[in-house]
Amino acid sequence: MDLGCLFELNVQHQGRPVVGAIQALGNSFGNFDQMPFIRLLGDDRSGNSAEGEFLHINGRQWEQIRRVLIFAFIYEGVPNWAAADAVVTINTPGQPTLEVRLDSHRNDQGMCAIALLENTGGNIQVTKLMDYFQSHQYMDSAYKFGLRWTAGKKD
Repeated sequence: MDLGCLFELNVQHQGRPVVGAIQALGNSFGNFDQMPFIRLLGDDRSGNSAEGEFLHINGRQWEQIRRVLIFAFIYEGVPNWAAADAVVTINTPGQPTLEVRLDSHRNDQGMCAIALLENTGGNIQVTKLMDYFQSHQYMDSAYKFGLRWTAGKKD
């Protein structure tokens, strides 16, 4: 299972907001100090890491970020969220910790949109989602990020 996010920045490129994805699949780990100000750390290909994976969002650059959709996906085999025994913890300054257990009993949807972080007047609004999808494309379409998707792989 992997952790990742879709992001939309407040920066425009060719008249459209800058959007993208951060995930180990495709080696798109992001950048903490430069755009998109989000970095994925701890990619664990063995599944044996006690610490798991981390998405770090640079709070000093929060004004550059419009929204971040945090997701998890099972990239190999039949999705089995209950067996994955995964917990995602979201720590946001000035807000209670949000702990989300990924334990759906569906085995036909390998993507889970966990939470949406939105910039509302410089503040962080966190919305718990827990919506399951068949693929990145379906999730993207539901939340209207508008990315173009191609098949990816881990090296």
